[in-house]
Amino acid sequence: AVPTFETLPVGGITEIDQFRLTATTNAATDAVVTSNWERVDTDGWGNIGTGLTNSSGVFSFPSTGIYLILFQANFTIGANEASAFFILQTTSDNSTYNNAASAIGSGSSGQLSAGNQFILDVTNVSNDKFRFSTASFASGTNLQGDSNNNNTCFSVTRIGDT
Repeated sequence: AVPTFETLPVGGITEIDQFRLTATTNAATDAVVTSNWERVDTDGWGNIGTGLTNSSGVFSFPSTGIYLILFQANFTIGANEASAFFILQTTSDNSTYNNAASAIGSGSSGQLSAGNQFILDVTNVSNDKFRFSTASFASGTNLQGDSNNNNTCFSVTRIGDT
């Protein structure tokens, strides 16, 4: 039988949001990226739903569900550096963070870009959160940011129920 309008599935994406770094940060620093985050606001950008909450680089979800996190880092790599890491860290107890996925910039000095992704099951919006951290950031290495363009950035899409 041919599906009719009444038999088509209902639903779709109920949350999608995107953030970016507004300025270069974490120069020669291995630490959580706590500042310079903004919700994307470039002409034509769109979102669905309530969106994430950001508190000093810790991101919280508006509702439970299965979320796809896509992220990208644009690095400046110092002359004596072999690689740099932009690490997605997750918590399920709002306290202990674990590395979940890494974007790794490696190669000779200069500008590099790397990305990765992770699917997070959010069962408790008070405890299930994420943040980003840097590692192996020696002299001359940093994350690139821009308030008008997505350089280091991420998007989060709720893709289903938990």
